Amino acid sequence: MSQDPTQIDVPLASPAVRLTEKTLGALLALVALAWAADAYRMVGMMFLAEQFLAVVLGLALAAVFVRYPFRRDRPRRTLPWYDAVLAALGLATGLYVAWSYPTIIEMFFDLPIDGLICSWILFVLCIEGLRRAVGMPLVVIVLVFTAYALVGHLVPGALQTRQVQINRMILYLGMDTSGLFGLVMLVGVTIVIPFIFFGQLLFNSGGSAFFNDLSLALMGRFRGGAAKISVTASSLFGSISGIVVSNILATGVITIPLMKKAGFSARQAAAIEATASTGGQLMPPVMGAVAFLMADFLQVPYTEIVIAALVPSLLYYVAIFIQADLEAAKLGIKRVPEAQIPRLRTVLRKGWFFVLPFAALVYSLFWLNDAPELAALYACVTVLVLGLVAGYDGERMKPGKIWECVVATGINSLDILMIAAAAGFIMGILQTTGLGFALTLFLVKLGAGSILALLVIAALLCIVLGMGMPTLGVYVLLAVLIAPSLVEVGISPLAAHMFILYLGMMSMITPPVAIAAFFAASLAGAEPMRTGFTAMRFGWTAYIVPFLFVFSPALLLQGGASIATMVAVASAVAGVWIVSAGMIGYFMRPLGPVSRAGFIIGGACLLVPAEIGAWAAWTDFGGLVLSVVVVVFEYMTTRRLRGPEQAASGTRG
Repeated sequence: MSQDPTQIDVPLASPAVRLTEKTLGALLALVALAWAADAYRMVGMMFLAEQFLAVVLGLALAAVFVRYPFRRDRPRRTLPWYDAVLAALGLATGLYVAWSYPTIIEMFFDLPIDGLICSWILFVLCIEGLRRAVGMPLVVIVLVFTAYALVGHLVPGALQTRQVQINRMILYLGMDTSGLFGLVMLVGVTIVIPFIFFGQLLFNSGGSAFFNDLSLALMGRFRGGAAKISVTASSLFGSISGIVVSNILATGVITIPLMKKAGFSARQAAAIEATASTGGQLMPPVMGAVAFLMADFLQVPYTEIVIAALVPSLLYYVAIFIQADLEAAKLGIKRVPEAQIPRLRTVLRKGWFFVLPFAALVYSLFWLNDAPELAALYACVTVLVLGLVAGYDGERMKPGKIWECVVATGINSLDILMIAAAAGFIMGILQTTGLGFALTLFLVKLGAGSILALLVIAALLCIVLGMGMPTLGVYVLLAVLIAPSLVEVGISPLAAHMFILYLGMMSMITPPVAIAAFFAASLAGAEPMRTGFTAMRFGWTAYIVPFLFVFSPALLLQGGASIATMVAVASAVAGVWIVSAGMIGYFMRPLGPVSRAGFIIGGACLLVPAEIGAWAAWTDFGGLVLSVVVVVFEYMTTRRLRGPEQAASGTRG
């Protein structure tokens, strides 16, 4: 069974500190889960969503200052008086805002003194809580936007903003639904927290052990099976977890040693795990809960997001899978030893029913059209019953584990809530100053009327802005900064948001700040920077495919199930396969420089979308011809070279 990716205890903290932390975490989770279940309305309690969010934020701030010390590199041993004061202040402010919110909003334009004081307190505490829970990158971005909002009216040119008075801006950020208590916080609390709870229940009921064993049983008998196990397990777990580091820890502690033992270098093992774990958040049906936020941003059904993500995620994992297979062939790495591979029939017999929570989730979302939070609760109930009644391999979940799951859910949502608060501040600043509109026009002019030039600029900005930030924060930041400029030049909103999601996610494996690659490297004992560059090679499709589906809506399945769609998908899969072989330098044997170039050029031509221009049909045809030529050449050459070897082997026999 894999290691718990959501360890919440702080061994060096005193019992009182740990008890306080767990109590706050449990209260946070229970309040959010009760809202998702509509429990308040059922008992006759009616209040605004902003009042509910204020309570959750107050609990989150209190928990952050209890859990995280002032110095992030030092463990929490005791609770200093100043952290106790900050925790109490955060909780008290959240509760006061929840109680007084209707009055504050009614007097909003008169700058009510209590609303202004509470807004300043929440702004400062959220910034410090963000620094402690997540780190400095997003803090710097928020402070830069805040500072620009105050001086932007003095900036000449396209990026000039309207003048705002600081107290009025802070009140707007702290109380308006376009600021702190806006869409991102609402989605984070009502949707993300139930899915975190689902992941906790799945892990503690034995579900994650089942999926790990299933991956081992399915892939262990194939060449380079250890790497394929990593790819399969990480895609399954990552879709639910939503946190790259948790995904690496949950699967990597098993798969990285397995890959190293099979013959992969520490660098290759870490890179494969990092790339596969990063892609888990691009995998339907859950997509690390980012899909639900995207659906709210675009005001489209969640099912449309999932359908659009199918082909791009397929291409991503096809490339990793093929490269892992060819890398294993190149290095002569065989299958996993038989003794370590469970029988598929045995694994299914012990845990087949863990597919039912996902079936309940998909049925609720796609057929009943339930809200995502309600669907998550149905899945939670399903996995809870299965864990208590059956468990995996005869190990049933103990009732006490349910409480641990509740506590862990609250604690593990702290960084997401702090990111949601930061995103609310940024969105509020963009709206109140007009900077969002100015930035959109600036990027469009910078692209000089060329969609391709704008996409390249946007891609670089996505990777740079995403460095050092968790998934949800990456997407929200890019959705408000970059996506509007792409939509402005005629790119469909869905393609624009999928574009920024993919390129933003690549910051996880792109040096110099490749969080996923560096974390996997530490587990594997590999050199971090080289691991990052190797991970970029394995995840190369995520740098290219977003450009493809912008020009070819068929890759997002937007044109329906037509012949053109099937041709586009087949051409893309073939192109990914051919290019991957060229990048590894191995097909049926090691490739020489000419054959390798032929594979890369032929595959790249197959990837060119037909919609990009009339000339693209000739590119596809030329790519197909060149690919067939190099594949047939390598096949015939390999057969010719193996003939004498087999004959010699027969003579010796």
